[in-house]
Amino acid sequence: MDTFERIRELLAEQLDIEEEKITMDSDILEDFEADSLDVVDMVMSLEDEFGVEVPDEAVEGLKTVGDVVRYIEENS
Repeated sequence: MDTFERIRELLAEQLDIEEEKITMDSDILEDFEADSLDVVDMVMSLEDEFGVEVPDEAVEGLKTVGDVVRYIEENS
């Protein structure tokens, strides 16, 4: 399973949305109506799943699913 598929699976479970609706271009806040608590939960799940630390200043740049995939691939 590649990075995108793992992230898509996590987001689908966390945000209670269908995996098929999640693309690299999906905006996490706009498309999935995620709030700040959802983002914190997502970051914690990503840190656990991929063994990376996501500093607060990096979280601000994670707007789309593609942003998250690139961050994880570059930092794990």
